[in-house]
Amino acid sequence: MNQLVTHAIVLARIDYGEADRIITCITPDQGKIRLMAKGVRRLKSKLAGGVELFSTTSLTYIPGRGDIGTLVSSRLVKYYDRIVQDIDRTMLGYDLIKRLNKATEDEPEPEYYHLLEQAFAALNDATLSLELVSVWFTAQLLRMGGHTPNLMSEMDGTKLTTGQAYEFSFDDSAFMSRPDGTFATDDIKFLRLLFDGNQPRVLAKVTNANSLTQKVKSLVTFMAQQYIR
Repeated sequence: MNQLVTHAIVLARIDYGEADRIITCITPDQGKIRLMAKGVRRLKSKLAGGVELFSTTSLTYIPGRGDIGTLVSSRLVKYYDRIVQDIDRTMLGYDLIKRLNKATEDEPEPEYYHLLEQAFAALNDATLSLELVSVWFTAQLLRMGGHTPNLMSEMDGTKLTTGQAYEFSFDDSAFMSRPDGTFATDDIKFLRLLFDGNQPRVLAKVTNANSLTQKVKSLVTFMAQQYIR
């Protein structure tokens, strides 16, 4: 049988039988794959070290006739070890993996694989706020799903201007000017940077990044509840 080689990130693992495990992975070129890792739960398994969570792996596998293929070999490429040294970063990491797995079909774009790589790198950086990483990740899922809000003009097409206060219409996914609006110029500028795909380490350099993250969090979270399944 033909063997395929790809890079992968493990999204889920299910124990099977006495020593096997079925793993679901996302790849940059083969979409999502489900593989039977035979004997991986045994202490001396050669497969175990290459299918850890919070890592990127080089996998060799045989595609199955059905939904599940067979893992032949695995080689660890990058392990983001600092994530598991902090319980809060570990729990957020689990959450991001779960959310991406739920939000993607069996043939996701390669961009989703790279998003998870970037998320692991951000979680591995102890200087980055977990709230910033979470809001950034959610914004990227929205952007990649085609749900970027209108951050350039009001609902009626009027260009957003400096010094004006705005409220956000979730029905129209756009802002509207209000004298007592929740969002100011700096908030909208930060949202633009967020939805432009900038990395968390870039966003963290913005003045008052933590307070801006807190300010836009509810907007991004509510949009995700509307658009991300």
